[in-house]
Amino acid sequence: MATHVDAEREKKYAALTSVIAAIGLTVFKIIIGILTGSLGILAEAAHSGLDLLAAIVTFAAIHFSSKPADRDHLYGHGKIENLSALFETLLLLVTCVWIISEAVERLFLKEVRVEASIWAFLVMIVSIVIDYSRSRVLYRAARDYNSQALEADALHFSTDIWSSAVVILGLICIKIGDWVPSLGFLHKADALAALGVAIIVIYVSIQLGMRTVQALIDAAPHGIHDAIKNSVESLPGVSNCHNIRIRHSGPQTFVDIHILADGAKTLKEIHDLTEEIECEIQKIIPDADVTIHPEPCRTDDEGDAAQ
Repeated sequence: MATHVDAEREKKYAALTSVIAAIGLTVFKIIIGILTGSLGILAEAAHSGLDLLAAIVTFAAIHFSSKPADRDHLYGHGKIENLSALFETLLLLVTCVWIISEAVERLFLKEVRVEASIWAFLVMIVSIVIDYSRSRVLYRAARDYNSQALEADALHFSTDIWSSAVVILGLICIKIGDWVPSLGFLHKADALAALGVAIIVIYVSIQLGMRTVQALIDAAPHGIHDAIKNSVESLPGVSNCHNIRIRHSGPQTFVDIHILADGAKTLKEIHDLTEEIECEIQKIIPDADVTIHPEPCRTDDEGDAAQ
């Protein structure tokens, strides 16, 4: 199992490779756009510039969120990851609004001639290869270390794969339209495909955004309260589990609970019981930071505490 240091190193590595790839793609598209005079490729360079901004924000979030807890941040700095994920989600939604606006204009209000040159195809193919490889790295690290920041970054670059594929589809349709004049309507295919991609991205972004906001406002996952209560109360020696509180801070989950136990037990016995409870909770929430407050079980108030 990876240690905390190994986890942070791998997360930073994934975020850093994303920054390097974004820099390379942006520079490549700018150079090709200037050499060919293609406004479409320069627009893609601007899109990659947004990717670069998102990658830098993610890298900074991973770096600062890994700082240990201090007197001012008693639960650590993990919320920075959640804020980064929210920022990237909003950036994705803004990008989709622009895509939809541009697609509608191209469909109904203006005629845009796209240059279907060999360089345009080359730039988009290289972009897809790079975006695919870095999104896989980001998704794997996000899954392994429960990182919303890396997940948002991976989503961002996954959408680039679809947008680049749409550009290629549009270029192919333009070529077909040029070869077969009766199929000139195919020049609109890229705008229609872009609309479809934008709608999919908006749906996925909203799902991620909702989970990010839930983490920021410390909302517990549905059913987790009852799962913890039932699991802890099933253990021998626990009469009741109450005051259950769950808080997310980036990839880390904090769980606080109160239990009723036999007040006649020794401190060692109570400690062993809390260790068992912690292991039981970590079966439900892996690697959770668990704090348990034991209270003596007395007949006259046990029923009141259980309510």
